[in-house]
Amino acid sequence: MSYVALYRKFRPADFSEVRGQDHIVTTLKNQLRTGRIGHAYLFTGTRGTGKTTMAKIFARAVNCENPGEDGPCGECECCRAIASGASMNVLEIDAASNNGVENVREIIEGANYHPTQGKYKVYIIDEVHMLSTSAFNALLKTLEEPPAYVIFILATTEVHKLPVTIISRCQRYDFKRISAPVIEGRMKELIEKEQLQVEEKAIRYIAKKADGALRDALSLLDQCIAFQPEGELTYDRTLEVLGAVDTEVFSGLLRSISGTNVREAILVLDEVVNQGRELTQFITDFTWYLRNIMLMQASEELEEVVEMSTENLQRLKEDAQLTKPEQIRRYLRIFSELIGQTRYATQKRVLIELALIRLCRPETDGASSEYEDLADRIRAVEERIENGVVVSVAGSAGTGTSGAAAGPMQSVQPPKLPKAVPEDVRKIVGSWNKIAGGVSAQLSSILQKCTPSLGTDEVLELVFDKGDVSAYRLGSREEYMAELRQVFADYAGGEVEFRVKESESHEEYAKGVPDLRQFIAFDITEES
Repeated sequence: MSYVALYRKFRPADFSEVRGQDHIVTTLKNQLRTGRIGHAYLFTGTRGTGKTTMAKIFARAVNCENPGEDGPCGECECCRAIASGASMNVLEIDAASNNGVENVREIIEGANYHPTQGKYKVYIIDEVHMLSTSAFNALLKTLEEPPAYVIFILATTEVHKLPVTIISRCQRYDFKRISAPVIEGRMKELIEKEQLQVEEKAIRYIAKKADGALRDALSLLDQCIAFQPEGELTYDRTLEVLGAVDTEVFSGLLRSISGTNVREAILVLDEVVNQGRELTQFITDFTWYLRNIMLMQASEELEEVVEMSTENLQRLKEDAQLTKPEQIRRYLRIFSELIGQTRYATQKRVLIELALIRLCRPETDGASSEYEDLADRIRAVEERIENGVVVSVAGSAGTGTSGAAAGPMQSVQPPKLPKAVPEDVRKIVGSWNKIAGGVSAQLSSILQKCTPSLGTDEVLELVFDKGDVSAYRLGSREEYMAELRQVFADYAGGEVEFRVKESESHEEYAKGVPDLRQFIAFDITEES
């Protein structure tokens, strides 16, 4: 006998074997017990949650000669005939390939004949949303008032595509996604029956990857067992077969990104590619990992929603503390966009690398002006100010030309200012934008070209670049000096001593004249 897939071999035979749909099982069992059986049912829900299985169990139960508490007995002639597919009383129709009005007319004509065996004729129409408009119209009248011995069971994953007139004539049952622990429990039962050896961690991962579909979980288990038919199926082997990535890899990748280490992040991706992991699944799993961190940052009471092992949950908590919520929201947004971009892309790796660079270098991400991007950019600037501003130093000394090629990048510590900046100077620098916007156009241009600094005698200095001779000369003119004295006095509430100064050289100015605006919170004005 040929091999039978696990999801077919262990398809539930009665209500007691159905998992995760207790609300529907209880309702149908009560209908059978009281005899209040409807004429049309609509089973809707995501794939692999038991819609067709429940329809077949119910079809056997209504025709069973000796029904029990859990539905059909499975022993009577009617039950055996339906289970083997030999019964003419239960017809299962695939609407995806039989969606025309002619197919529906055949159903209607067949409904006119009484069942040859049992009490009811049951029509199970799978993927009913695939029927054409004319087919729905042809089915409508019969669905509303079928013969007393006919039951329609419609199954679909896309109930929103059904006409309202069809939905209103059926009893609707919504099949829920099956939780990972329930799937895990069912898999353990079947593994024990099959006398297989599967590591606990591997079972847990398959149950999670099934995403609420028990049938998918059994198909994945079947695939993994085929890869390793002998010995214990380990967690590492499971990841290898399914092309998945361990949670530890996601943790390392996140730490590389939050530390703005582009090289390390790209190396992590390179290792994933070299191991032959499926990149689309990698993106999906990492997005899910970020989602779990977001939930942990929102509340530690959401641990049961995360569905992780104790070891992975501890690592997740550590990662949640290392990153800020606005960072995670930005990462999630970029990777959610990436899922759509890579769906039909031929160069998935390039798109992922681009996304990783965007995450590590928010200042290069000009595609968005979201708050999360702005917050990351400000954070990067703050870190640069704390650790030293990177500037380009001119070429070799003694060339004497301003157009010399730029030398290597060097880290230059900004000069430190006195701890105590005079109050009147603070007021002037704190209102720098307002001052520049409220003076004459010529003076405003001059202020934009100078750097407000502080002399060793704690006097405000307006420092001009040695190379910008015209700006320095204009700023030194008495009429502009007089205008500035008046403006500064208005903002400071009294006369402010200041002087105009030219830097010793262009190199000195480029290396970083102490700019008070970096040390004093200044106003931000919006242009109209």
